Amino acid sequence: MPETTTGGTIEALSLVPKAEAKQSMKDFKSDQEVRWCPGCGDYAILAAVQGFMPELGLAKENIVFVSGIGCSSRFPYYMNTYGMHSIHGRAPAIATGLASSRRDLSVWVVTGDGDALSIGGNHLIHALRRNVNLKILLFNNRIYGLTKGQYSPTSEVGKITKSTPMGSLDAPFNPVSLAIGAEASFVARTVDSDRQHLTSVLREAAAHPGTALVEIYQNCNIFNDGAFDALKDKQQAEEAVIRLEHGQQIRFGRDNAKGVVRDAATGDLKVVAVTPENESQILVHDAHSASPTTAFALSRLADPDTLHNTPIGVFRSVDRPVYDTQMAEQLDTAIEQNGKGDLSALFAGGDTWTVVG
Repeated sequence: MPETTTGGTIEALSLVPKAEAKQSMKDFKSDQEVRWCPGCGDYAILAAVQGFMPELGLAKENIVFVSGIGCSSRFPYYMNTYGMHSIHGRAPAIATGLASSRRDLSVWVVTGDGDALSIGGNHLIHALRRNVNLKILLFNNRIYGLTKGQYSPTSEVGKITKSTPMGSLDAPFNPVSLAIGAEASFVARTVDSDRQHLTSVLREAAAHPGTALVEIYQNCNIFNDGAFDALKDKQQAEEAVIRLEHGQQIRFGRDNAKGVVRDAATGDLKVVAVTPENESQILVHDAHSASPTTAFALSRLADPDTLHNTPIGVFRSVDRPVYDTQMAEQLDTAIEQNGKGDLSALFAGGDTWTVVG
């Protein structure tokens, strides 16, 4: 691999070497047998990612997938790139070190709702606030699948599982709300079975400089089958799914008969039937707004039980300084001002002591 380049403001992927020859989906399929439960939504996500990778035009040797622990975390085995199946919840921390020290790599994190939001919660929010150049794919099936069906941090209240036989008492995390609250510069949501939409979101995430978090609703047909049926059934989805498009009015439903407006009394967002009288009040989606307020409010629209009024698409995509770029610039400045560092002098500096006896 080429040496790391440092210094200067960059756009996403601009330091990553391009592929010398045209690539296809086949180039990104590893020789490993894909082993998820038959019918698992992970298959659809894997196929979409493998099919999208050639669009990047990057040498596959300069693409890395880092995962934690969980069903989704088998992902690196199935990508013909570099990869690491790491520690439970720690994939964002490991990927941060990699992206910061090797800016010639395109670094992707694959994680699940349990891996990322339980033991890995702190690692996730700090990667988001730092805005490291990472692309984080968070598979959300609202259950612990690998350990056979316990409730997860995104399971709904009252969820009956092996670990909550009388129903879960925990209020669930909303991953999109959490990411926006952590000042993530790119936040999106998509669905495993909608390959066209999933690919379009991946495309925008890959082009974004900084941390991009993509929540992917993923069906676990063994331990939580049908959790997202309202968003997948064609007739139900027409009335339940809000497709966010930057610069377009936020409308949905049959004949776009429903829309999102801001309540004049409370400032909250609400869904209304569109009429000639209120049509001009329908919100226009601004994914690039510097304020996260409206994006956060959009993330709170969905009913956690029925999933009605669930927005999908890019909630937020804003420019913020990229952590690894800034760190590289600091290193360049330090070298210019002080010359090559002396590690021995650092170890023997004034803030040391000797233990005797």
